[in-house]
Amino acid sequence: MAAAGVVSGKVIYEQEGVYIHSSCGKTNDQDGLISGILRVLEKDSSSVVEWTQAPKERALRGSEHLNSYEAEWDMVNTVSFKKKPHTSGDAPSHRNGKSKWSFLFSLTDLKSIKQNKEGMGWSYLVFCLKDDVVLPALHFHQGDSKLLIDSLEKYVVLCESSQDKRTLLVNCQNKSLSQSFENLLDEPAYGLIQKIKKDPYTATMVGFSKVTNYIFDSLRGSDSSTHQRPPSEMADFLSDAIPGLKINQQEEPGFEVITRIDLGERPVVQRREPVSLEEWTKNIDSEGRILNVDNMKQMIFRGGLSHALRKQAWKFLLGYFPWDSTKEERTQLQKQKTDEYFRMKLQWKSVSEEQEKRNSRLRDYRSLIEKDVNRTDRTNKFYEGQDNPGLILLHDILMTYCMYDFDLGYVQGMSDLLSPLLYVMENEVDAFWCFASYMDQMHQNFEEQMQGMKTQLIQLSTLLRLLDSGFCSYLESQDSGYLYFCFRWLLIRFKREFSFLDILRLWEVIWTELPCKNFHLLLCCAILESEKQQIMEKHYGFNEILKHINELSMKIDVEDTLCKAEAISLQMVKCKELPQAVCEILGLQDSEVTTPDSDTGEDENFGMMHPTSAFQSNTLPTLTASGSRDDSPTQIPVSSDVSRLTPA
Repeated sequence: MAAAGVVSGKVIYEQEGVYIHSSCGKTNDQDGLISGILRVLEKDSSSVVEWTQAPKERALRGSEHLNSYEAEWDMVNTVSFKKKPHTSGDAPSHRNGKSKWSFLFSLTDLKSIKQNKEGMGWSYLVFCLKDDVVLPALHFHQGDSKLLIDSLEKYVVLCESSQDKRTLLVNCQNKSLSQSFENLLDEPAYGLIQKIKKDPYTATMVGFSKVTNYIFDSLRGSDSSTHQRPPSEMADFLSDAIPGLKINQQEEPGFEVITRIDLGERPVVQRREPVSLEEWTKNIDSEGRILNVDNMKQMIFRGGLSHALRKQAWKFLLGYFPWDSTKEERTQLQKQKTDEYFRMKLQWKSVSEEQEKRNSRLRDYRSLIEKDVNRTDRTNKFYEGQDNPGLILLHDILMTYCMYDFDLGYVQGMSDLLSPLLYVMENEVDAFWCFASYMDQMHQNFEEQMQGMKTQLIQLSTLLRLLDSGFCSYLESQDSGYLYFCFRWLLIRFKREFSFLDILRLWEVIWTELPCKNFHLLLCCAILESEKQQIMEKHYGFNEILKHINELSMKIDVEDTLCKAEAISLQMVKCKELPQAVCEILGLQDSEVTTPDSDTGEDENFGMMHPTSAFQSNTLPTLTASGSRDDSPTQIPVSSDVSRLTPA
C-alpha cells in the first residue's frame, strides 16, 4: 500500500501497481502494460474513485505531477471511454501532462463492478457507470482488490447479480437514505461547522437538524451575502439534502382555484384529566370486552391515559388487540404472537459468522442498529448505563423486525419509534408487535421513494396556507416555503421535539385517530402558529428560521399544542366552505364528522361537508418550484392522490 499522495481530499484507499492492459489482453506485452495508482477519496460530501498513470521516473513527480484535485476533476471526461482505447504502447498524454487513460468518477455514477481472476493469476475489476460507460479493466498485480471492494462498501451497497456471480450491482439508495436520516437525527458534529463556514447555505440543508447555537455563533460576523443563494437554485439544494425527496408544485390540469376564505371564530378548547384505571375498568364487561369504544377513544383523545393504564390500552390503540376481543381471545393471540416472534428472532440469531460475511444487507442492518441503539434515549433511566438490558431488547426487537419486513429492514430513526413502546410494555414480545403495528402507519416515511414524506409536506403546506396565507408568503420570501424544517417532526412523529413523558401523551392522543384524519399535521400548524410572531417580527431569514425551529426541541408545551390543534380542527369542521383539498386531507368529505365538544366533552354532530370549488374573494399566493412568491390563484389538486404532485 502506497503512502497517501499530495491531493486535496481525504484518501480512503490507495494502491500502486494497478495496471491497464492496453494490448487487448496480451499480458506478456510489456509495452501494453500501463501502471497507475488507484485511489478512493472523500471531498466535501462526495466520494470519488480515480486512477492516474504512474510516471516512468519517480524523479519526474515533482513539479510535473498535478497535485490539484480540482484540476484532475475538471480534466476527466469518462465519456471518452465509450470508444475503444488505442492498442499501442503507452497512451499519449494530455497537454497538462496527464495520460488519456486517467479517469475519475463519483460513486453516485457507479452502476456495477465486474470482477474476475485469470491469466497470470492477478485479479481485475471493471467499473461500469450509469450512462453505460465501461472503463478499462484494472489489473491488481500486487493483489488487494478485495480491500478496494471493502472500502467502496462504506459508501454504496454492493449486491451480487443473480445473472452473473462475477458482477456486483450497486444500490446506493438505502445507504443514501440512511445517511440522510443520520444527518437529520444525529447530534451536532464538528465537521458540519467546518462545512457551514465554507458554504453555510448548502451545509445547513444537508444537516439541518444538526443546527445549534454553537454552530450559528461560529458564523456571526461573516458576510451575510454568503448565506444566500438565488431562489431558482432552491429546488436543487432541497432535493440534494434528502435523497429522493423532490417536490414539484407546478401548475397541473385538474387543479381547483382556492381563494382566501373566512374560517370563522376559533373555539376555546379545554382538556380533561387522563383516563384512570377505574374509568377503564368500568368500561369492560364480564368477558373482558371494551364497552362503548367510541366514548373511550374520545376520553383518551381529550385527556390521554394514566401511566398505569398504558400497558393495556396501547395494545388496543395500536391494533395489536382488537377492541371487541375477549380476555380469553387476547390470551390466545398473545401465545400465537409469542411463538411467531421467537421463530423470527431465531432466524437471525442462528446466522453464523460465515453466513453473515456473505450477507451484506444483514451486516448493514446490524451495523446501523448497533450504532443507533447505543445512542437512543440514553438519558432515560430505562436505557442508561453500560450493558443495559433495555438496550439489548431494543437491539433484538429491531433485528427481528428486519426478518419481519426484510424489504424495509432498518432505517435510522426507527429506534426512536420503538423506544417509548418498549419502555411502556416492559415486554419484548408485546413491544415488538406494537412496534410492527406502529410501523404499518409510519412505513411510507422510511421507504426509499419517501412518498409518505413528500405527501405530508405538501398537505401541511396546504393546511398552513388556508390558516395563514400571510405567514406562508413570508416563509416563501425567505426560501422556507417548502417547510423542510418540519421534516424531523413528521419523520418520527415529534419524538425529538417533546420530552420523553410528553411524547407518550402525544402519541396516545394521535392513535385515537380523532378528531380527524392527519391530526398530526394540525399539531404542526399549532406549533408554527405559536412561533409565527417571533419569526416574522425579528425578520428571520432562512438560516435563522432553521435554527429557531431546531431549538424548539424539548421546549414545546404538549397540552397547549394539543388544545390549539383541536381548536383548529373544530374551526375547520364548522366552516361550510372548506376547500375540497383540505376536506380530503382531514378525511371530512362525504362523511359525518363527530368531534368532542370543546366545553362539555359530549359528542356533537357537525353534519356533512359541502366544499365549493371556488370562492369570490382575494386569491392566495402560491409557492412556485423556485420557492418564490406567485400572486396567481393557489392551485390545489381536487384529487386526494397528492402523489400526482411529486413525480418520481
